[in-house]
Amino acid sequence: MNRDDFPLLKEDIIYFDNGATSLKPKCVIDKMNDYYTNYPANTHRGDYDLSFKVDQEYEEARELVRDFIHAKYLEEIVFTSGTTESLNMIVNGFFANLLEANDEVLITSSEHASNILPWFRLARKMGIKINYIPLDSNYYVTLDHIKKALTANTKVISIAGITNVIGDIRPIKQICKLAHENNIFVVLDGAQMVPHLPIDVLNLDVDFLAFSAHKMCGPTGVGVLYGKKELLEHLEPIVLGGGMNESFDNPSEVILSELPTRLEAGTRNIAGVIGFGEAIKYLNKIGMDNIYKYELELRKYLIDKLLPLKHIDIINIESDSGIVTFNVANVFSQDVAYYLNKYNICVRAGNHCAKILKSSVGVNNTVRVSLYFYNTFEEIDSLVELLSDYDKIVKEMI
Repeated sequence: MNRDDFPLLKEDIIYFDNGATSLKPKCVIDKMNDYYTNYPANTHRGDYDLSFKVDQEYEEARELVRDFIHAKYLEEIVFTSGTTESLNMIVNGFFANLLEANDEVLITSSEHASNILPWFRLARKMGIKINYIPLDSNYYVTLDHIKKALTANTKVISIAGITNVIGDIRPIKQICKLAHENNIFVVLDGAQMVPHLPIDVLNLDVDFLAFSAHKMCGPTGVGVLYGKKELLEHLEPIVLGGGMNESFDNPSEVILSELPTRLEAGTRNIAGVIGFGEAIKYLNKIGMDNIYKYELELRKYLIDKLLPLKHIDIINIESDSGIVTFNVANVFSQDVAYYLNKYNICVRAGNHCAKILKSSVGVNNTVRVSLYFYNTFEEIDSLVELLSDYDKIVKEMI
């Protein structure tokens, strides 16, 4: 699907590491080059035509993001450097000023480091409690398990929409409903969800959402922090500087700009934001429903091919996303990745930044294949052919 749009795919490369970052279509590359070549001015700074052009393109990207996730207000879209910065801003700029000692935050053992470490720091500094929603036998999150995990002290549920190792899709709308019935905030890590599924933040009723451009055909160094407007009004900027203030005469007379400007201090990744807008246009043309449907077809095909191989242990057979995680018997995961790399197949190996998941799954490292719409059934055949010959894998590891 749309493979001709990706320059790298003209090479002899099979790219199965889309959970880490996606490839970039030529239209996105061209759009960023156009900025650098033809109107490389700063944004929201100059009173001249080039600067007006930058402002127009930059704010058009914000509108494209707003429409893409169906946010109500343009002010609810804040550009950041990525999911990691967005989550840190949410934790340190909002919840650090709201939570008190012994308040409880619920996460899971399968969360990415970016949705764990900021909470860990807050626990050390403020004495809040971090507790874990139990996973079921498939390492999934269920609503029943969340209900059992709730206590009178629970104030936040911070959770990924799709996890980056197990690939399970969480019931976010139901989680938000349950949470709000109990006066609990929901923070959604959308890094693996937004690039693959249609997202409607109003329908989900999520309080905060974080995601990255680079996992959805956009550039690195750009992300989004979405928050309900009434909540963002109370999010204190964790970075102060140019562009986010109206005036400052002395320490007691500092007036900050309105949303979202006051949360975007300094010069942003302007080319990246503009390129991200082009990436969203590109994904819209393909259709997010079409992307998700095709990924599931690819996933089923891969699982069906791997299941007969007795030396392959699939960790997440039943997940409903494009992530397939497995190990080869008695072969270190990174050795498998090196083996596949000899044949120009790119996969991820290791703990995938989910370093406490081992307590639930029982293994420290895995091989991960993460699919996207430009992957093909023929590429899967090539992967499975190499994985089928166990003796060859072991021999090439020696």
